[in-house]
Amino acid sequence: MERDDLIVNDSYAPMANHTEEQGVKIRKKIWQVTALLSIITAVEIAMGIFLSDRAAGIWPYVKWSFIIMTVVKAAYIVLIFMHLGDETKSLRKYILYPYFIFIAYMIFLFLYEGFNVFTY
Repeated sequence: MERDDLIVNDSYAPMANHTEEQGVKIRKKIWQVTALLSIITAVEIAMGIFLSDRAAGIWPYVKWSFIIMTVVKAAYIVLIFMHLGDETKSLRKYILYPYFIFIAYMIFLFLYEGFNVFTY
């Protein structure tokens, strides 16, 4: 039996080659992903640094923006690094929607239970 990880003619083999045009396209996508995730992270860090002390009135909105940006980053990571973005639209919906519903439920549960703890 021949090991499937040593087959060179297979397109998924470790030694599979691609054209320079495909390589440029792949590197461009890697830089775009890195830039987008870095920008979102930098915005989160800047908001945490500059709005933490003097944002008493808008702090709930800042917290919600952190939650939203984190969920966007998580969904983007799943789409790109787990190759879910290459799948059909319906499969993406069936995989991502339950997670969004679960996250919304957890946020509701944390807020509701947290409010009840502080009222007793």
